[in-house]
Amino acid sequence: MHHLRRAGAALLLLTGIAATAPASAADFRIAVEPAYPVEQAQEVYKPLIDYLAASTGHTFELVVARNYHFHWHDLRQNTPVDFAFEEAHFVDYRATHQQFEPLVRTAEPTSYSLLAQPDFESGGLKGLIGRPVACMPAPSLGFALLTELYDNPVAQPDIRSEAASWQSGVEMVFGGEADGAMVPSRLAELYPNLVILQRSRDFPGRAFSAAPGVDAAVKQAVKDALLKLHEDTDAYPVLAELGASRFEPATRAEYVGQEDMLKGFFGYVEATRPEASR
Repeated sequence: MHHLRRAGAALLLLTGIAATAPASAADFRIAVEPAYPVEQAQEVYKPLIDYLAASTGHTFELVVARNYHFHWHDLRQNTPVDFAFEEAHFVDYRATHQQFEPLVRTAEPTSYSLLAQPDFESGGLKGLIGRPVACMPAPSLGFALLTELYDNPVAQPDIRSEAASWQSGVEMVFGGEADGAMVPSRLAELYPNLVILQRSRDFPGRAFSAAPGVDAAVKQAVKDALLKLHEDTDAYPVLAELGASRFEPATRAEYVGQEDMLKGFFGYVEATRPEASR
């Protein structure tokens, strides 16, 4: 498993650099996972950025790395951002290593599913050994869970981590470029013509967290706005795009231990974990 993880993360030296929205006088920077190409991410999150600005009186800039390798690099280097919206393993990492505070999370927990064409249903997980399987790059949660499923280094799929989004991984299956795809379960459920070979355990929902330097009043304003997001008809489409019905309050305790999914990836260093608190 570790050789797949390290090989995936080593691509960090070969591709892209971090990208952000156009230069502006934004008050705060929000980092999001590169689950979409940069330009598409700007479109997906624009309603949310506009909503937060209108609700809090502050301006926000979206920060999107070109891929997961660079997201992980920026996270480890503690590249300055004020807020982040990420999966549980990154939330815990920021809280443990950089003292970020989880504010809200999606009401729905997160899980991932391994999809395949119906022809592979009878063979189960073994049927995809040596076969091309699409997935977003390391150390996305989907990649981590896929390598967890196939922990024997001589009995693994041919992981194709060039997918530009989770959706494009499914499209690779339909296009014959891959026989399977590891995707969020919320996406897998939209394709009844494909079969789910394995569904992962649940993780706490994706969460917004705030850097320790953000003023308490600003944190509270952002938290309050996100908790009411589902009530705003103009901003609601972003929830639909993210596969969430609403945001709920998050606690630090919910995420303790989730960064363990990052162990074995290039650059990971374990930190002394502060005592969890609510």
